[in-house]
Amino acid sequence: YTIIIIIIIFHRIMVKMTILPFILTAFNLFAISMAFLTKSSRVQREIPGRASIVRSKANLFSTTDRSKFSTPSGAFGQPLSKETKKFNSSTIGFLKNFLFDAVFSGEKRDYARFYALETIARMPYFSYLSVLHLYETLGWWRKSAYLKIHFAESWNEMHHLLIMEELGGSKLWKDRFVAQHTAFFYYWAAVFLYLFNPTMAYNINQYVEEHAYSTYDNFLHEHEEELKKCPAPDIAKQYYRDGDLYMFDEHQMHTDCSPRRPVINNLYDVFVAIRDDEGDHVKTMVALQLDMELTSANSEQCMVPEES
Repeated sequence: YTIIIIIIIFHRIMVKMTILPFILTAFNLFAISMAFLTKSSRVQREIPGRASIVRSKANLFSTTDRSKFSTPSGAFGQPLSKETKKFNSSTIGFLKNFLFDAVFSGEKRDYARFYALETIARMPYFSYLSVLHLYETLGWWRKSAYLKIHFAESWNEMHHLLIMEELGGSKLWKDRFVAQHTAFFYYWAAVFLYLFNPTMAYNINQYVEEHAYSTYDNFLHEHEEELKKCPAPDIAKQYYRDGDLYMFDEHQMHTDCSPRRPVINNLYDVFVAIRDDEGDHVKTMVALQLDMELTSANSEQCMVPEES
């Protein structure tokens, strides 16, 4: 890895590119170093027997002695104290209420605020996928179900973003600049958190998604009549109603084999669906901190057996 990074640095120098590639390379080197430190200092422990919600077919793909762990947090994470959770909640609340909302305050700034929210909110799922791919590449840990869950969540957030773009939320350059640069740093912060302690990463994202849920819920109450008079964006109708709903179902954990099917007739219905999506993300983040196996409506356990 060191040799590859040296080659990349040399190449960047030769082609006289900007300083950004050097920053990215330094981050990558640090991430790999953290991964090795995490591996060497990990204390292997066996989780006591418990009733899992569902035994996923992904268990077949777990690597040898790590198959006894059902989640990343069980394999290499540490549980959080009540004080730590309270601190995380307060920190996210402060950042959202006094910094983020202040930047996007003002009349008719809701769609710009939602665009920035969705640009930033999908970063943790990219981070989780990156770290999980790194662990699998190095042969340390493999769990295909987690790759699937987090990709489905990022797919869901991407469609929220596309909806906000269609509504004009990304119209101003300054809004794109703030959202994209904040997302860049949030991605790397989530990577390091996930390397350090996945439980911590999931807990922080839980509070981010809780604030997203409340943000959309407040918006719905304040603009109900106005939103009901507006048509639903085409991308929303395609994602929630008319298109292939497989990935939409995949991000809904603990559905009891009955996935949501939003009614999309106007813009109000669209924001109801987005709000409920954020609620599903909260449930998933909470479950992942508790060493639980997750299932969706597409899981093998939800298949109706064929009559013989």
